[in-house]
Amino acid sequence: MPGVTHDDAPPLADLMPWSVAPLRLGRGWPTAPDPAILKARWDALLKAEGADRETLFEPTRSRTVHSAVAQLPGQPSGTEPLAAASGPCPAPVRVLAAPFDDQWLIPDHRLIDAARPELWRVTDDHQIFAVESPEGMPLLATSLLPTLRAGRIRPLYRRPGGREPNLAPGLLEHLAGRLGRGVAPLDVLAWALAVIRPDRTVPLTDDTALWAQGVELGHRALWLLRRDGERPKLPGGRRPYVRAPLPARPRTIRYDPEEEALHLDEGRVSPVPREAWDFRTGEARVLETWFAARTADPAEPGTLTAVTALSWSQSWTSELLELITVLTLLADARAQQAALEIRTRITASDLTAGGVLPPPETARKPASILEHTEEGPAGQLTLL
Repeated sequence: MPGVTHDDAPPLADLMPWSVAPLRLGRGWPTAPDPAILKARWDALLKAEGADRETLFEPTRSRTVHSAVAQLPGQPSGTEPLAAASGPCPAPVRVLAAPFDDQWLIPDHRLIDAARPELWRVTDDHQIFAVESPEGMPLLATSLLPTLRAGRIRPLYRRPGGREPNLAPGLLEHLAGRLGRGVAPLDVLAWALAVIRPDRTVPLTDDTALWAQGVELGHRALWLLRRDGERPKLPGGRRPYVRAPLPARPRTIRYDPEEEALHLDEGRVSPVPREAWDFRTGEARVLETWFAARTADPAEPGTLTAVTALSWSQSWTSELLELITVLTLLADARAQQAALEIRTRITASDLTAGGVLPPPETARKPASILEHTEEGPAGQLTLL
């Protein structure tokens, strides 16, 4: 983390005031690393009847097959109780299920204990979610709806279409005045990614050159974390390849530092820089956790979680090669971020004197959004 010697940096919670608690799925089977798995699980659920369907569903106090709930915003799933449901699986959507692990989710409100509809209302191609992570990285950023068990979720925008940034009112103008240059909402998030401290305070600066350097590093981290647009590449023309074919169902993963090779049973991928293998969130290596999510032993027979992939998919190989590249480049970005020294600062006291902090209570609440037409339980209209 950047070197700082004072304790008057503003907290992220004041700079991005609106936040939402993480989703609480209530059951694991509506999420999987492959959409085909989810469709098979849905079919198995609907083939069961009566008490068997209830058992497969894994009811909780929040959700049973008899629960009546509204549609998730922007998702055309049914609203009749699951006990009477029929038809195909709602089209799975891509989500961030764990740090650096994109998976798939059945976007059906009837399956999710606490879906946080306010997040679904602002999820679109313009949105970026900042996620407070308790696992070694104070802040993650993703273009996908995050479903990981982490801290608060802070959307960059309060409304669809990239409108109304979720920033303390007056913050952009204050920073622009101190820096003598325009500041965009995405610049603030990029700076926060580059300099945020473990206590989730964000030291600010009025040094224009330092600001530009931090924002550039943060934008690079954003690009790598979001993994959209141009595919990342390692410098010097290096590129991880499959050197020995991966088995149909790999069971083990290990790293050979001398060969810079990742072994999945008898399969081999190289070059894999040591930085990628050593990249961790908390105590866990990202590559090991990602691999385990796709190769763990099936769950107890007779459960929907036991319905899983029969073999390793080609898409997982492509995702693994890209993840190796992303982690390598992020490790380099981390090192550069740690070297930033923030000498001239804009403190929380400065923002308070300038009328930016504390943000008004209205800024901590979701905006009223009427763009979506949402179906309520059993086809009724939902009033927002």
